Amino acid sequence: MSQSLLGRVSAAGWGCCSYSTLKSCLPILSWLPRYKLKWLQMDLLAGLTVGLTAVPQALAYAEVAGLPVQYGLYSAFMGGFIYALLGTSKDVTLGPTAIMSLLCFSVVGGQPHQAVLLSLLCGVIQAIMALLRLGFLLDFISFPVIKGFTCAAAVTISFGQVKNILGLQGIPHDFILEVYYTFYRIPEARIGDVVLGLLCLSLLVMLMLMKKSLGSDDTSYSTSSRFARKLVWTVATMRNALVVVAATLVAFSWNGYGHQVFTITGETSRGLPPFRPPPTTYITDNGTVVSFGEIVEGFGEDLVVIPFMGLLESIAIAKAFASQNDYRIDANQELLAIGVTNIMGSFVSGYPVTGSFGRTAVNSQTGVCTQAGGIVTSVIVLLSLAFLMPAFYYIPKASLAAVVICAVAPMMDYQVVANMWRIRKLDLLPFFVTFLMSFWQVQYGIVGGIAVSGALLLYNTARPQIKVSDHGVLVMELGSGLSFPATEHLGHIMHSQALQASPPRSVILDCHHVSVIDYSVISEIRDLLRQFKLRKVRLYFARLQPAVLKVLLAADLQDLVYTHSVDAALQMESGTSSMTDANFVQSQNGEEMFDAEQKEFSNSADQ
Repeated sequence: MSQSLLGRVSAAGWGCCSYSTLKSCLPILSWLPRYKLKWLQMDLLAGLTVGLTAVPQALAYAEVAGLPVQYGLYSAFMGGFIYALLGTSKDVTLGPTAIMSLLCFSVVGGQPHQAVLLSLLCGVIQAIMALLRLGFLLDFISFPVIKGFTCAAAVTISFGQVKNILGLQGIPHDFILEVYYTFYRIPEARIGDVVLGLLCLSLLVMLMLMKKSLGSDDTSYSTSSRFARKLVWTVATMRNALVVVAATLVAFSWNGYGHQVFTITGETSRGLPPFRPPPTTYITDNGTVVSFGEIVEGFGEDLVVIPFMGLLESIAIAKAFASQNDYRIDANQELLAIGVTNIMGSFVSGYPVTGSFGRTAVNSQTGVCTQAGGIVTSVIVLLSLAFLMPAFYYIPKASLAAVVICAVAPMMDYQVVANMWRIRKLDLLPFFVTFLMSFWQVQYGIVGGIAVSGALLLYNTARPQIKVSDHGVLVMELGSGLSFPATEHLGHIMHSQALQASPPRSVILDCHHVSVIDYSVISEIRDLLRQFKLRKVRLYFARLQPAVLKVLLAADLQDLVYTHSVDAALQMESGTSSMTDANFVQSQNGEEMFDAEQKEFSNSADQ
């Protein structure tokens, strides 16, 4: 796995222009020189299939982001080109997703110029994280938080499309108000939109179920049966494009006869977007100029949340398919690819993008061989922008709503709640905090969930499990590491169960789970050793890790007694071993006694 770009440049020095370094900076040089002609057929097929899925989804996700539909296509083509150069997964496709569209809407409120600037800033943050190798920060977003957010996002996005199925307009975007006014205004629903929307939903669900029923093993079928299965699989895979095209033809036919039966997308900008820097200021309707600083200030904490969620979504997808298809990815290189995509995407009026699970799955299942499949997908999107924009005028919003609902429905994973309840009930706390707060504000849900997960993590650190057993002498086994937040808890257990007992009791502290200690722990141990000595009992340390022993010896603790095993400490306390027994060492007033075995033990701590 290659290192990050910054690490490679620093390590390479003047040799940064060598081919091996350049190849690690540009993964395309790893697969392009050995590209085979037979791969081209599979990459073309996969790219075409994903492209026919990406176009209708991009249009639909632009609606979720509150932007004109062409902005979905503007955001959908840059990722294929950039990822082919910088990406390390052959399967991943970058582009608009439901979650990123929802997050974008929550920040910019459907203002295109702010969405484009947001893409630039997100890309810069993501690229800097990649260069500084900060990908480990994503590890602090726990699985319950991710699941809570995705489930809430699925509910929010799905219900947000109900108004388009019903043909309602002027519905507030705040989730609570949206629910209220959607039900309140059901009598105003347009029959044409309802019928078309439900029909599109039914067709999409039916085709999706047909694809699932096919399975993956067709070797036992005849040639004609395999052809039929392949045909069904192809139709089901392209179901989004087919349904949208069919609905558009129906709407065009009704409009041709002068009947405005459906709510259609309407006028869209034609042609390819101009290549220009994203706007850093804008003028409001009343003529007020909003500066770059004011825009960034308005983004607030979302300027951290959105890049993180984009990285998290894409890295998780890349790792999943890398494991499934038996190859490895470079996480920091993936961060760089996403960051550069968002930066360059902002120059063609794109809003923030990330890896798409649905389109990546289609890419993998179609048999893509290299990242070249993404280039084909991007070309399909560009051709749509160049030649098909006039046809998008007649796309019914109900059909796009059906595409979005079917795309996000699998994100509502109810089974995960039952699994958490069965495995560890406490994990439901950050899950439900994230889930419920996301209905208020999506970013608040993520931040709230991370805060609760962090509090639980800190609590476990400050209150490590200590197993106490009585062998005539108390044996305390630390269930996890020992760091400074846990010193007070350890001291309390020692005092309540040993030092304040009548009579006071000796303690053997089993430290085989402790891999690191700090100065605060040393200070607490020094005080405990003094307290044990005053009460004429002993504190033994058993099964110390070499690194921990090295720190303890460097601290020059008086009355420090440590042994290789708990049994040795028990024998020592019972008086069955002498002070020169090979199983222990006593350090008192800085004087240490080593035998051959203990010298080897201590020497290993110094290495």
